[in-house]
Amino acid sequence: MASFVSEKIRKKSAARLAAVQATYMAEYGQLSIDEVIKDFVNGEIGRYAIEEESDGFEVLENTVEIEDMDAAYFEELVRGVHKNKEALEKSLAQYLKEGWQFDRFDGTLRAVLLCAAYELSHTTDIDATVIVKEYVDLAYAFFTKGEPKMVNALLDQIAKTIRG
Repeated sequence: MASFVSEKIRKKSAARLAAVQATYMAEYGQLSIDEVIKDFVNGEIGRYAIEEESDGFEVLENTVEIEDMDAAYFEELVRGVHKNKEALEKSLAQYLKEGWQFDRFDGTLRAVLLCAAYELSHTTDIDATVIVKEYVDLAYAFFTKGEPKMVNALLDQIAKTIRG
């Protein structure tokens, strides 16, 4: 059964992936937020990904081109996270189990959660379940253990609180 996904949806999904990567780069790289955004929008960074396949004997890695993204949405997400980072971190920390600290999370996991929290709290034209699903899917792209399940539970809780 073929699945139909509009170009607009694919471009927003690609923008979310790039926003997570750019948020990570802004935190750990030596570039300014403006330079990071420019490099992604111009395709200098984030243009390709490694896709793994198994032939039954070994894992093969192929470089694949990533879908074009909604550049305006990408920039809105990255600038929004950057501008509101401290408030987003404090907000996310309120939803964590006792003894867990947001700043101790893996950098990629923090980037996923920051982008998701920003989008849940600052966009009203996209259904919360869509946002949660997109970021859980991204978590599965980066992690294989319990992180995606934790992202799902955390974002569900945040969405219910913020969106009702």
